[in-house]
Amino acid sequence: MPRERLSVVVTRRLPDQVETRLSELFDVRLREDDTPMTRDELVEAMQGADVLVPTVADRIDNRMLAQAGDRLKLIANYGAGFDHIDVATARQRGILVSNTPGVLTDDTADMAIALILAVVRRIPEGLAVMQRGDWQGWSPNALLGGRIAGRRLGILGMGRIGQAVALRARAFGMQVHYHNRRKLRGEIEDALEATYWESLDQMVARMDIISINCPSTPSTFHLLNARRLKLMKPTGVIVNTSRGEVIDENALTRMLRAGEIAGAGLDVYEHGTQNNPRLRELDNVVMLPHMGSATVEGRIEMGEKVIINIKTFEDGHRPPDQVVPSML
Repeated sequence: MPRERLSVVVTRRLPDQVETRLSELFDVRLREDDTPMTRDELVEAMQGADVLVPTVADRIDNRMLAQAGDRLKLIANYGAGFDHIDVATARQRGILVSNTPGVLTDDTADMAIALILAVVRRIPEGLAVMQRGDWQGWSPNALLGGRIAGRRLGILGMGRIGQAVALRARAFGMQVHYHNRRKLRGEIEDALEATYWESLDQMVARMDIISINCPSTPSTFHLLNARRLKLMKPTGVIVNTSRGEVIDENALTRMLRAGEIAGAGLDVYEHGTQNNPRLRELDNVVMLPHMGSATVEGRIEMGEKVIINIKTFEDGHRPPDQVVPSML
């Protein structure tokens, strides 16, 4: 007699082939539209499913998990970051949490380099001139940006994505520096031609460009606070494709407006969609709507990892991408 299929609830629309495969394997409830679930809808989904497949837009806190009931056994997150899930409470309630690491490394690193180029070369300003129909022809002094070759790039967080950013930066002739919880092995440093800074303050003060590539944890909240931002060169540029909470957004806005920092390229924001409206007024800021992972290939690979995690769990084994305490 065939066993009953796992009940799976997906909180957002996923690529068609991912949804099709989920439907083939599990008793799946898919989202009809692409709006985020409300808190009540998320609680209802957790109460009626064996597995929940949320995204970064779904904040699952301890109060919601307390209402989940006994059926939910796995939260198979569609995404690498898991700071929107109270993993500790889930663990206490016997609910496993998995994520999708590794598949978005190249996509996010590409976006970090794209933002560096966009800010330093003033690409959005040029685009705006063309879209307004204001271009009067070439001029020796029009929209002068800077050359990125030879500039010092300080990478904050030298994990998979940080190393991928470093590899790309070297191809552009940039000097790679980094700050990390732990110094990389010598052979990795040599391959990336990267210089380690134990002191984040000293690195920030000496870099031309800072790229944030660390996760959001209690220890990284406002890691770049007002005091540390003031250490940057007035010609410095900051790029964030990681998590918005790592930067004190209000302090960054004040300094950009005052010309104390030359520019910023941001794909993430401290308060999600409620970003500081004064940032949008600045010509020296490039703002994107969390597009770092937005490639067809990446999103499909994320779905494939989710399916593997659920299928492995269904077969009685630990999901290969289970979030464990050492990751928190």
